Amino acid sequence: MCRSIKTLREPYTEQVTDADVRAAALQYVRKISGFRAPAAHNAEAFNGAVDAVARATADLLDRLEVRAAPVRSR
Repeated sequence: MCRSIKTLREPYTEQVTDADVRAAALQYVRKISGFRAPAAHNAEAFNGAVDAVARATADLLDRLEVRAAPVRSR
């Protein structure tokens, strides 16, 4: 979808910051809305969407259970 959004879960990223989550949310909303920066009359909706996506992303990352891949014997 948006190549600039990076994977934010282990093992791809060890330490995820709030800034990482916010940046991903912003990129997602920009892509979906088609706006890099919304006009003043759309700013509240745009910023609210970024906040909602960031919260949903943080919730998802908190709830994911990452299981280690099985170790193959040689």
